[in-house]
Amino acid sequence: MARKIDAALERVKDPESGYSIAKLGIVERLRYNAEKNELYVFTDFVSHQPSCMACVGIAAVVIAGLRDRLVEELSAEFPDLTVILV
Repeated sequence: MARKIDAALERVKDPESGYSIAKLGIVERLRYNAEKNELYVFTDFVSHQPSCMACVGIAAVVIAGLRDRLVEELSAEFPDLTVILV
């Protein structure tokens, strides 16, 4: 399971830097609930937001795309689980 998670995190890249979200430290931890078949992904996008007020809107669009891509990649690796970003 850890290898699949690592592979999924490596495939999700920040479009500006080209680094994976794993290297950027955006995913802080994961929790698996076997009873509910849920994978909880705890993320920290807030500390990666720009301080420039004009850039915040662009960053919000990029973050939304990264979140969608993260759910997509983890769902592809674990099709029987519900992926929930926290």
